[in-house]
Amino acid sequence: MATVCNDSHGNFILHGFSDRPYLEKVLFGVILVFYCLTLAGNTVIILVSLMDPKLQTPMYFFLSNLSLLDICFTSSCVPQMLVNFGGSDKIITYYGCATQLYIFLWLGATECVLLVVMALDRYVAVCHPLRYTTIMHPKVCLQLAFLAWGSGLIQSLIQSSATLRLPFCSHRVVDDIVCEVPALIQLSSADTTYNEVQMSIASVILLVLPLVTILSSYGAIVKSVLRIKSTTGQKKAFGTCTSHLLVVSLFYGTVTGVYLQPKTQYAHERGKFLTLFYTVITPTLNPLIYTLRNKEVKEAVIRLGWRTWSSHR
Repeated sequence: MATVCNDSHGNFILHGFSDRPYLEKVLFGVILVFYCLTLAGNTVIILVSLMDPKLQTPMYFFLSNLSLLDICFTSSCVPQMLVNFGGSDKIITYYGCATQLYIFLWLGATECVLLVVMALDRYVAVCHPLRYTTIMHPKVCLQLAFLAWGSGLIQSLIQSSATLRLPFCSHRVVDDIVCEVPALIQLSSADTTYNEVQMSIASVILLVLPLVTILSSYGAIVKSVLRIKSTTGQKKAFGTCTSHLLVVSLFYGTVTGVYLQPKTQYAHERGKFLTLFYTVITPTLNPLIYTLRNKEVKEAVIRLGWRTWSSHR
């Protein structure tokens, strides 16, 4: 029989690191700096991808999608983190928590699919270069981008709705820094077996299968690159692919640690820091990785800066 609550839509308290106020003060400053860098870095990537004719290619179209995604992803949770870490009031309303959960899960699931799409783009570019423009037609790129955003939204609607149907009763303290599915499931007073099975299936579909697909595509890419006789060609192919693999490692390495780790108190505490990493640090590093390791992007940023400076003069 389902548990009945008198106040099913009451406020939540995001516990986070409330037992370590000194850590919250440090995190407030660090997160604020990283958030500003995330907004600036990803905005620059979007601008150069849109404004520079040399970057009007599928690779940079998907990269600008990733940058937009990172801006939205961090903005869905970081402002609330700053409020919580910067003051004594840790309260978030039920509807605020629900909104954060829907958006957070939507964008997180979208990034899982988008990284697979970007790996597919690199696979076609390296393994089938003569057919690249035909296969990765602009219409196809739009469809793949729509697939990523759309599948993430569907996943969020299904899993978030199932999570929010759980009764929370008097237990309103979320032992996490954001309203995430694992923390809310743990908070409920009802039988959560269905939700846990659903989360496990979703984790396999959105984390394990995409990661296997990405690694398989890069296995084929490595074989193809090694057959290139030109050393310059090998370096260029490995350069763009290494950047994407580094982004994949940062994102999947931390997300899987949160959603696939065993349920222990130590794992839960570690999960808070992993959540901080993939919500705050990874979106900041993504534009730096693609900029510092990509000559085309660096040149495009310089051209954009030069045009901006000249127009102001």
